Amino acid sequence: MQHAVGSPLPPPHQSGQGPHAGWAPAAHQAAPHQGTPRGSAPVPPPPGFQGAPVPGPPAPHQPPAPSVPVAPPVPPQHTSGPAAPDTTGHVRLPPGGPVGAPAAPPATAAVADPAGTTLAVLLIGPAGAGKTSVAKYWADHRRVPTAHISLDDVREWVRSGFADPQSGWNDNSEAQYRLARRTCGFAARNFLANGISCILDDAVFPDRPVVGLGGWKRHVGPGLLPVVLLPGLDVVLERNAERTGNRRLSDEEVARIHGRMAGWYGSGLPIIDNSQLDVPATARVLDEVLARAIASPPSW
Repeated sequence: MQHAVGSPLPPPHQSGQGPHAGWAPAAHQAAPHQGTPRGSAPVPPPPGFQGAPVPGPPAPHQPPAPSVPVAPPVPPQHTSGPAAPDTTGHVRLPPGGPVGAPAAPPATAAVADPAGTTLAVLLIGPAGAGKTSVAKYWADHRRVPTAHISLDDVREWVRSGFADPQSGWNDNSEAQYRLARRTCGFAARNFLANGISCILDDAVFPDRPVVGLGGWKRHVGPGLLPVVLLPGLDVVLERNAERTGNRRLSDEEVARIHGRMAGWYGSGLPIIDNSQLDVPATARVLDEVLARAIASPPSW
């Protein structure tokens, strides 16, 4: 649910304009003749004066013409100038997902350049796949404004009462994950409505389509482009060992998550194996994958 931030302020007052600038006067009075004093009638010449008109017979009596009521002049309605632009960043979002599925370009059109296109990308992968590092680098090096939205960062906005899945998966941790996904989806829609691309990263499992891709499609829209980042298990274990805090998982948990992520093979989604790629090289491959996805959007 979105709340309006208030109506825009009126245009600033300009010098030389009164409070009723733009209104026409209600009526106009003709200026009196210069030779006749205001309020006095012309004096007839005395009788017998040469050149004075001789009175003739009285004119036959004619009934007065019926008076026609005249409507009083109506002043024009005051119309203000164009509303001042809203500088708060608030944009009323259209109903439903604002990110429509991209239409495939004609066969004769050039391949779209993802670096200069407004996109919404979902980067999927297990813990230690490098999602956050690649997403940040990709967003930093685009030619158009781009935002990075990390699900883990948003989930950790909860301080008191944070449900850490490492302490055991329960209803509270599930609810906080769902809330974080909805929050990320709303943020993505707001950025996109303002012309800013976004890339989201999340460990979406292929065996949970309702709360995975289905949820992201509901929150963002059918134009969201999902890409799977899936290096080998040994690489994921090595990267996870370099983590600290609640972002570091046990080796058993990493192996279990990686095994579930293997279900993306055969799903039709593009998969990048970045086992032998550093972050800049992975970002370049991501651009290549997105160019093909724009030309032929995946079905998901």
